[in-house]
Amino acid sequence: MTAQDDVLAYFDTLSNWGRWGDDDELGTLNHITDDVRLAAARAVRHGRSVSCAWEVGVPEDMERSTTTCPCAADMPGAENMPAAFHADRHWGFSSERLGLSFHGNTLTHLDSPCHLFWDGRMYNGRPHSLVDAATGSAWAAVTAAANGIVTRGVLLDVAKVRDVPWLEPGEGVFPDDLERAERRQGVRVRSGDAVLLRTGYGRARHETGATVGFTQAGWHASCLPWLRERGVALIGADTPQDVQPSGFDDVLMPVHAVGLVAMGLWLLDNCDLEACAAMAAELGQWDFQLAVAPVRFAGTSGSPVNPIATF
Repeated sequence: MTAQDDVLAYFDTLSNWGRWGDDDELGTLNHITDDVRLAAARAVRHGRSVSCAWEVGVPEDMERSTTTCPCAADMPGAENMPAAFHADRHWGFSSERLGLSFHGNTLTHLDSPCHLFWDGRMYNGRPHSLVDAATGSAWAAVTAAANGIVTRGVLLDVAKVRDVPWLEPGEGVFPDDLERAERRQGVRVRSGDAVLLRTGYGRARHETGATVGFTQAGWHASCLPWLRERGVALIGADTPQDVQPSGFDDVLMPVHAVGLVAMGLWLLDNCDLEACAAMAAELGQWDFQLAVAPVRFAGTSGSPVNPIATF
């Protein structure tokens, strides 16, 4: 078993601070080179795409104010618009104003490195003071990935490997599980890949309405050296990543803390991997092109996203 002292040492032994330069904000996304993107394109062998995100519902996930105008010529102030605007009485419109908090245990979202601090520091040693309440983060915000994340994705279906419908809350996933999944699925994780972990929680959520609380299945901290050794660019899971409880009194969320702060490892929380797993099993193909396009929210520690897997 991994001891807490070993996990605390990960902040040094797995650190990528300075690895890609002192001004680097991309962290592990540096593993996604032009050649990696080209190889990801070659993973498209059937032309079939699936979403890896949950639908954002109303009102449970967001606040929404909708404006409808069946005939735009009748909207307030239309008389002050150009004649062509209100002369045509055929067209109308609807529009929305949305409000949501995407971090947490429900919405599918991307975490950028500025999302977490450890001892007051962010990735590459920058101080937490670079995050301002009014303007957001001046360092390693989600806009560092403004060009999108396009790479080869690999789905590791640990629930299938363990022959269970889903892992129970509190069950951790270990490096041995990852390698068993590789062998069973005939795939190997390589540098630049995005690794998506299926615990089966998505199935439980669909079938029973289960919700993640303070106890959940997920990555165990001992997977972090494995992820760094393989050169993984991004990880995702059908839970908020970390197994909870983590088993460590002083490191409640080691995958988040070590991953984001020390490694600069970007995280895809709360994926819905059921459709992806079904298609992978149908096609006998566990790798695919993964495309993640965060919204360019200035100074923000992440973004709601809709990851697309194309087989």
